[in-house]
Amino acid sequence: MCTEGWLQWQRIFGDRPTCRNCDDNCNSNILKDIIDEKKLTSGYFGFNKKPGKCSHGDFLDFSSLLEPRGGINKDTHSSSHGYLHEAAARVAIAATRELLEDIRGSLGDSNFLRLMGFSQSSVLCFAIDTTGSMGDDIDEVRRVTSDITDRMRDTVSEYILVPFNDPDFGPLIRTTDPDEFKLQINALEPHDGGDTPELCLSGLRLALTGSPPQTKIFVFTDADAKDKELKSTILALIESTKSVVNFMLTNGLAARRRRSEDLNQGQNQHYSTRISNPLNQVYEDLALASGGQAIEVTKATLPQATRIIVDASTSSLVTVFQAVRNPGKEESFSFIVDDSLKNMSIYITGTSLVFNITSPSGDSQTNEELNGTLGLVEHVGNFYTVRLTILDQVGLWNIKMSSLQPYTIKVLGQSDIDFLFNFVELSEGAHSGYSVLSGRLPANRNVTLLLTIMGGDTVTPTEVALVKSSDSQSINGTLEKLADGKFLVTVNSVPAGEFVVRVMGERSSSRSSNGRFQRQSITQQRTSSLVITARTDEVWEPGKTLSIPFSVVNNSSDVLLNINARNDRGFATVFPSSMYDGSGNSTVNITAPPNTPSGTQVTLTIEAETSGKSDFNYAVLKLTVVSPITDFTSPVCEIVSVNANCSGNCSLSSWELSANLTDGNGTGIKSLTLRQGLGTLNTTTRIGGEGVNVTLAFYRASCCSEVMELVAVDGAGNVGICVKSITSAVTTTANTFMYTTSTTNSMTTTTATTTTSTPSTNATSYSAGCIFDPPISFWVGVGAFLLFHVLCF
Repeated sequence: MCTEGWLQWQRIFGDRPTCRNCDDNCNSNILKDIIDEKKLTSGYFGFNKKPGKCSHGDFLDFSSLLEPRGGINKDTHSSSHGYLHEAAARVAIAATRELLEDIRGSLGDSNFLRLMGFSQSSVLCFAIDTTGSMGDDIDEVRRVTSDITDRMRDTVSEYILVPFNDPDFGPLIRTTDPDEFKLQINALEPHDGGDTPELCLSGLRLALTGSPPQTKIFVFTDADAKDKELKSTILALIESTKSVVNFMLTNGLAARRRRSEDLNQGQNQHYSTRISNPLNQVYEDLALASGGQAIEVTKATLPQATRIIVDASTSSLVTVFQAVRNPGKEESFSFIVDDSLKNMSIYITGTSLVFNITSPSGDSQTNEELNGTLGLVEHVGNFYTVRLTILDQVGLWNIKMSSLQPYTIKVLGQSDIDFLFNFVELSEGAHSGYSVLSGRLPANRNVTLLLTIMGGDTVTPTEVALVKSSDSQSINGTLEKLADGKFLVTVNSVPAGEFVVRVMGERSSSRSSNGRFQRQSITQQRTSSLVITARTDEVWEPGKTLSIPFSVVNNSSDVLLNINARNDRGFATVFPSSMYDGSGNSTVNITAPPNTPSGTQVTLTIEAETSGKSDFNYAVLKLTVVSPITDFTSPVCEIVSVNANCSGNCSLSSWELSANLTDGNGTGIKSLTLRQGLGTLNTTTRIGGEGVNVTLAFYRASCCSEVMELVAVDGAGNVGICVKSITSAVTTTANTFMYTTSTTNSMTTTTATTTTSTPSTNATSYSAGCIFDPPISFWVGVGAFLLFHVLCF
């Protein structure tokens, strides 16, 4: 049930009594008229129960002590309505399955798999400076994207483009079609500029809020940022999404000026490839926080550095090791390579670097050996890439850095062994579990990670540690095995400053003797002495103001906090600029313009920072503007005719089908896709009776492909599915399948009338009733909660 429909039902029936006190048991505590009229009711929990309403029940629910006493929950066999536990569980499973099928139909298989976390294909996002001086850079982006799209169509699932300039940035353009993405890149025209700084961080914010989590983002610019005040917001978005940001910086003017100064100091002085520009510091900080690179090159050498984009678009890319040293120092770093890794690369950034890499067999190669015993060294600007070609890579590797300049190291490869993690806390109550922590971790306390290991049943973690980025000191956690490849990790303390998560383990099916592996997280984490909490579950309509309460707990010594709230849509936002005495409660008011399209997503970032700028924390909220929904009816499929001649060799014969699909007076059919079947689908649209749009579908397939399934989605997200299966026989049929949905007393029932002839035909229609905007876990939780606590039998 959509939120708007639920609120409408509450307005009509919200004050009507639904329960009586339990007698010996609670089996019959729901009022008879509620059952007879098939009304929906839910159980209150806590102290805010309305008179006459049902309670959830059981000992943790204080409302069950208030009249009407007792409850109606079906959580276990011993619950108030435990006699319905198994029936409720079956209905909840069926409803969840139906909901997921509707979401699958609305999104398509590729997007659905990515939503559910089953797809390992990459999402590539480019944020590109389009000012007048960027012509050469844009040409290089065209070349690289053309190369990627032609070579890696199966590994990149979505392309996103965000142009930025001054004073404009955006819009965000997304497509799953690589050829369409090429057209969008080719349409970019450099223009304007002149005052050097550009709105780079505004463009990057749009890229972060419009991309899925863990997206690889590449920013191309030759200027510093005009909007540096967004740095804290960008950090919050990077940490919350775990996206990786790489900057391709062609600050040619600064490089030429520095080279001229170097040459003026004497012809015998060795010229370094260093082009580091102090104006790029904000870019370097953001790249390091995300686990990305800030690559400084000239426009002429940019093509040599863009191979990193091709590397990033490969599938199953994992991070084996990474380290940051600022300031730099002489140090040796070790990491383990297992036999599942392939296509290994080492990225090193910095200026005037000297390093030596040693393999497990004792072979070594320095930065000056471009083609050595271990592999190929590519060097451009401040960026080194070492591509390992040695055959025997398994074992303990070593990198010795001999530099006092800042540097970063990252070791990458392809493997099916990796891990996902979230920092969590135990949520108490009737339905206890673990909730994901938002914002930075609280300082000076133990933390818990929920760890998922990928790679199969033979992969087992043996050590999980938080590793300090600046000096590699680590704090090990305690492992507790859960179900489905998950582990709970408790760490008694957290490193000061930035840190990453390192997982080491064993694979029993490994070809090597010990089977050891090592992986690290990419995004840097850190703690904060500030705790900021904000949430809202209210419906937000166009033209309305949404009030979001938030609280800040300050455990620092600074009594004054600076408060900021920003959103990526530019909506009017009102909030307090500061908080005194450290902690407090307040409200952010954000207003959606009246013309905001329904379904618009808004990312709101609420930030708290100590006045001395020594500490900072944030809360990131994903909000959705939704117009009141009136269309709850699915599209209707009418199969007009089926013609088949499939009595012989199926590969030499074919069958065809025609169907009419309509949405009545609803929001109209927005998409029609072929989900199952190897034939061809052609569609046209015409105006039918009473001015209703009719989508005409014509399908033709080989008789070897016997099943066809069409998915129609209307403008409100309702999904209709039309299925036809043939047998290997000569068939000519005209079948009509009419599905209607009627609503009575807030109970939705579906009836079907069929006119069929041989062979039999199945057609089904499902109603999602709303656009899917929140995460999948939200709707699955809502479905399970309502169906376990609502009387609908």
